Formats: sequence, C-alpha cells, structure tokens
Amino acid sequence: MSLGQTLLFEAQTFVQGLLRPWVGYQVLMIIAVLVAAHCLRQWLGPRIRAWMGTREGWPKWRMRVLVVVHQRLRAIFFVALLWCLVLVMREITWPSRSYILSLIATLAMAWLAVVFATRLIRSMFLRRVVRLGAWAYVTLYVLGILDQTAEILDAAAISIGDMRLSLLLVVQGIVVIGVLLALARFVTTTTSSRIQSNEDISPSMRVLIVKVVQIVFYAIAFYVGVRSLGIDLTGLAVLSGAIGVGLGFGLQKVVSNLVSGVIILLDKSIKPGDVISLGETFGWIQTLGARYASVVTRDGKEYLIPNEDLITSQVVNWSHSDQFVRLDIHFGTAYDDDPHQVRKLAIDAAKGVERVLSSRPPVCHIVGFGDSSVDYILRFWISDPTGGLTNIRGNVFLALWDTFKANDISIPFPQREVRMLGEDTP
Repeated sequence: MSLGQTLLFEAQTFVQGLLRPWVGYQVLMIIAVLVAAHCLRQWLGPRIRAWMGTREGWPKWRMRVLVVVHQRLRAIFFVALLWCLVLVMREITWPSRSYILSLIATLAMAWLAVVFATRLIRSMFLRRVVRLGAWAYVTLYVLGILDQTAEILDAAAISIGDMRLSLLLVVQGIVVIGVLLALARFVTTTTSSRIQSNEDISPSMRVLIVKVVQIVFYAIAFYVGVRSLGIDLTGLAVLSGAIGVGLGFGLQKVVSNLVSGVIILLDKSIKPGDVISLGETFGWIQTLGARYASVVTRDGKEYLIPNEDLITSQVVNWSHSDQFVRLDIHFGTAYDDDPHQVRKLAIDAAKGVERVLSSRPPVCHIVGFGDSSVDYILRFWISDPTGGLTNIRGNVFLALWDTFKANDISIPFPQREVRMLGEDTP
C-alpha cells in the first residue's frame, strides 16, 4: 500500500471515529470547559492584576513572569480544568470515552509550554517562526503522524546538481536556523548589557565590542545551522565571490560608511555623549551605528549623519578630551565710560550667571577702538555644552545689559547725519 493510500485510509478511520456518540459528548465537554475557563478568567483576572500592583518590591524578572502568566490565564485554566476532567473520566468510565479529552489536553498543554518557552525570544519575527514550527511539530507528534508527514515533505524535492533540496529540508532549515538565531540574539543581548554596564571600558569601545560580538554570534549561528542540515558551503564559494565583487562596486558608500564607523570606534575621536558641530548641525551624539551616527539637536531634531562624513569633513568636538568650553562675547561702550570700570563690571556680570564656571574666571579685554565705541571681548567657561550655547550667551548679554544700566554705562550705536545739497550750512 502506498503512502497516499495509507494516509487516506487513516483519515477515513479518523472521520468514522468522530461519528461515534461519545466523541460528540467529549466535544461538548471541551466547549463547557472552555466557557468555564473564560468565566474564571473574567472573575480572577482583575483580582490577580490588583494583587500584582501591590508587589512593588519584587524583582523585574519575577514581575515579568507574573505578567506573562496573567496574559495566559484563560489557557492555563483551560488546561488545568481539562486535565481534571480527564482524570475524573478515567476513574468513572472506560479510557476510550476520554480519548479526545486527553488528546486536546495534551495539545493544549504542549502549546502553552511552547508559548512560555518562546517568550525568551525578543524578536517578534523569530518568535513567531519558532512558535509556529514548535506548534506544528508538537501537533504532529501527539497525533502520531510525524513520520508520515516527514515522508510527504521529503518526497517533494528538487535536485540542483549533486544537491537534493526537499521541502522537509527547507522546513528543518527554517526551524533550526530560527532557533539558533534566537539563541544567538539572547546571548548577544545578555553580553551587550554587561558590556554596556562596564564603566572601565570607554563608550566607543563598548559599541565596537558589542558590534563584533553580534556579528560573530550571528555568523556562528547561521554557519552551524546550515552545516547541521548537511548543506555543503564550498559549492557556494564561487557564487559568493561573484556576488561580493558586484556588491563591492554597487555598495561602495555602504562599505565606506561601515569602515568609517569601525575607524571612529577605534580611534575614539567621537563617542556617544559628545557634543559636536558639523556644518550647521550642532548637537550631541546619541548612538553610533554601523552606518551612521545619530545626532540630537537642542530643538529635538535627530540627524542621521553618515560615518564617512564624520571622517572626511571637519568636525568640531566640543567635548573630545573634556567637557570645558570657552565662549566669547563681543560688545562695545561709549568713549566717555571708564574702560577699567567696564571690564570689572563685565566680569562681575558674567560671574553672576548660572552655568558660568567660577573655577575658570571670566576675563574681559579691549580689542579695538571703533568708529563709535570702545570694543571689548568677554570670555567665560562652561562645563555643560549639552545644555546649549545660545541660551548661555543670551543670559550673559542680559546680565551685561542690566549691569550697564545700573551703573550708567552706555552702549552706543552708529549715527549718521544726512545733508541735502543746496541747504545753507549753519
């Protein structure tokens, strides 16, 4: 008897079995248990939620477990009630009259276990792939048709040279590689969190180490997954070389940005948290990516600057070696005002402004005699350029205005006299 005829015969036997009276009774019992689980969830769910709100001192991992359990209360109640019903039915009647109940209970418990296990996978796509694959495997195993399904999938195959590619191999590859990538993601996430919390490593080196760890683990996961399926990668060497040459010509900018990112991380010229100026963009670096750097400005805009621009262009790093920044303000006063008093008043005004450092006191110098004023420069230091430069300059200008007003220091402005030809000169 062929495989198809065997499966057809088993399907007919299964359908005939569903027509028995006790099968219908078991289906009604399953529906009743589902309704009871739903009602129990509606009654206990809010109470459990309120109880969880009082557990403020618990660790985060324990609270996350409680949240997952709360989200699956209906399924948990369904499995628990259904197994209780199965045990009761086995005690009061023949095992055949609880076969469907035990089958559904086993499937529901297996599916629930898969759901809890796959919660460790952070990627939504990988979680769904692994979850669907595990559900399908568990269902086929419980129904006892795993070997027949594998034979059908293996029969659907095509041959490419010496390699035979079957549907079974594709399914196995998706599941195996998905599980390995999920495991690699979990390991890299755990490792990255520990590296990021290590204060002995500079921020730029942390980013570089995290990127290297991610690439290494993902590459190992993919290679192990492909090799575990029996696929020989040596035959792909020529094809991958040709593709690499083509990508090298077509993706020059991408490769340049990747290499520039590695150089930036190695030479530590720019790191997360630095305040930089590039052209008209002024802000602090939030993240350093493989292709670009994220720069956030004071007005909330986030610029994604390619790494190549940070290497080839002139970049002002306001906090490269330290956070101290010196700012200059130019102003002028009338010739009738005492320049010694003006300098003292300007320094005192700058000292009274918040964010201006007293450890590095301001200085004021005369820089020239202009057409209508004596020109000065006021220099002062700050240690928090991320707080903005324009606002601190504005505060110092306002302090100068108030101080000069209080001490009768005048700030002149250019005046022009216009004479009309033909008018009598007084």
